[in-house]
This record gives sequence, structure tokens and C-alpha cells, in this order.
Amino acid sequence: MTITATPTPGKSLISPKDHTLVLIDFQSQMAFATKSIATEVLRSNAALVANAAASFGVSTILTTVAEKSFSGPMFNEITDAFPGQPLLDRTSMNTWEDAAVIEEVNRIGKERIIFAGLWTSVCIVGPVASAIDQGFDVYFIADACGDISTEAHERAVQRMIQLGAKPMTSLQYMLELQRDWARAETYDSTTGIARQWGGAYGLGITYAKTMFGASEGGH
Repeated sequence: MTITATPTPGKSLISPKDHTLVLIDFQSQMAFATKSIATEVLRSNAALVANAAASFGVSTILTTVAEKSFSGPMFNEITDAFPGQPLLDRTSMNTWEDAAVIEEVNRIGKERIIFAGLWTSVCIVGPVASAIDQGFDVYFIADACGDISTEAHERAVQRMIQLGAKPMTSLQYMLELQRDWARAETYDSTTGIARQWGGAYGLGITYAKTMFGASEGGH
């Protein structure tokens, strides 16, 4: 049997309209105890994901736990990317057990769900396991999650992969949405987000643009 290659993306690759992004408990109290990733790196990664999702028009749910009484506000890097969007505040540690969140998931109606948030072993494992059980195609952004120890984060990541969830990274998430530098309508926003939140990659873009007028894809 001969296999013929075609210039088309694999079905497991994400696109802006094929998934719902759920950002969970990026709040001060949760971040204080997060030790598996430096807080400044976590914030940059969360900002990159949120701004990329907003730029590409991804259906996004923002949810907090005990915002007023205990955990504090969601990172402003996230809420600034979605001005005016309500935060769905919960009492449940498992986002998937909150009726308001599930109502929004069903309203949006996407079968592919991508999760990121704090903490990996509780607030991410819970909805990931629950969504998989209900037949959803589930991804998680590993470096936009964190936990009270590296051990806690890594065991949670292993558990989710064993359940069938697919791991991603923050920069991978944005670049998979772009996927072709010839897509001029999102080129400037994608490279702009990378320059602000993309760490060394963003510095490289700034350097190339400033020193040589260079850019990805010849733009």
C-alpha cells in the first residue's frame, strides 16, 4: 500500500476555532504557594496564552475559586486580555463540578478543551479527568500550570497523560494557532505577543527586527 503525503495539518493540531480554553485559578493566593515554576515565568506564560487566545478569537472561560473571600484577584495579565469578561467564581476545587462553568462549556459547544491553571494536581487534574470521562478531547498547557512542589506538578502531568490528555507548552500553543507566517492577519499580533511575553524567543525577534529589519516568513 502506497501512502501519499498531502500539505494538510494533522487532526490533533489545534486551530483557533476548534477548542475552548479554560483558565483556572490564576490568583494571588494560589501563586504564593506555587514552587514548581518561578512566579514571574508562570505569569509570563499565562499572559502569553491569554493574549494569544484573545488575539485569535479563541472561546475562553475564566474561572476563579473563592475570589472575594480567600484567593484574591485573577492575574491582571489575563483579565486585561479579556476586558469586561465575567469571571466564573466557584466553591468547588474541580472546575468540572461547577454548574455555571459547565453551562458555559455547553453553550460554546466545542469538543476539544484546553486547560491551564493552578494547581496542577488539584485544579487541573480534576477537570481534565472529568472531561475525558465525558468524551472530550483534552489538552493542558504544562508550563502555564504550577503546583506546591516539582514532585506534585510532575506526578499530576504524568497522571493526566496516562488518562489520555495531551500536554503542550505556552509558546507552542500560540505558534500552533498561527502555524503559518503567511497568515498576515495575525502575524503582527503573534510576533508582538512573543516579543512581550515570549522570553528568549521574543528577544530574538526584537533583535532581528531592530538590527536587520528581518522577520518570520519574510514579512
